[in-house]
Formats: sequence, C-alpha cells, structure tokens
Amino acid sequence: MARLLLILALVATAFWVYTIVDCAVQPATRHRGVSKPAWMVIVILLPVLGGILWFVIGRGRAGGPVLRRAPDDDPEFLGGLSARARADQDERIRRLEEELAQLDSEGEDPRDSRPAPKPDGDDPGGKPGDDDTRGQRGAVS
Repeated sequence: MARLLLILALVATAFWVYTIVDCAVQPATRHRGVSKPAWMVIVILLPVLGGILWFVIGRGRAGGPVLRRAPDDDPEFLGGLSARARADQDERIRRLEEELAQLDSEGEDPRDSRPAPKPDGDDPGGKPGDDDTRGQRGAVS
C-alpha cells in the first residue's frame, strides 16, 4: 500500500510541475477565464485540482497553428512583390521608350556642329577611310 501511495505522490508531483510549467510558458492570449498570474496562483496553490482546472478551463486551444513567417518566406508576399516589381519595371520601360521617341522626334542634336567628313576620304592626320559615318576616329564598323 505504501508503494502505491508513493507512486501516486510522484505522479501527482510530476503532473503539478508539468501544469506549472505549461501555464507559465503559454502566451497570455491563450489563457481563458482569468489572467495568467491568477492561473499560476491557482495551479500552485491547488496542486492536482488546479492542474485539472487549468487543462479543462484555462488552457485555450489554438484555432490553428499561428505561423509567423518572414516576408521572404511568405508566398503571398512574394507574389505581390513580383507583381509590383513587374509593374514598376513595365512603367520604367514605358517611360524610357517615351523619352527615346521624344529624342528621335527632336532630330539632330544642335550641339553636334562637327563638319561633315570629306567624301574623298582625305583627312589630314589620318589614313583615308578610317573615320566612321559620324566623322569620329575609330574602328570602321
């Protein structure tokens, strides 16, 4: 009989310690009924009964696993990000194309006042034919 009481006392003590730790580590948002400190007092002062009350009444069940993800792990965020990036890139391309069309419609640059190259290719200081079509020195393309 003494062995049975000793085993029951050990089981009750383990249950009591487990409920204290479980109550302490649960976030305050998961405590039902009373506040977290009140549950701690109940569980500590009423060892077995407090533990049973804690598991039946006080411990809130999670509605589902709350997964907090970093933004780079969240597929919804990444999908929105790629859509925003695509839209931004499309907008930049559209603006650049408008600027290029505007530059093309303006015609020749008035600052470009270099004389046209001589048609016979006699250019002092260089070999004949080593200018490109814009009159600049360099490789012939």
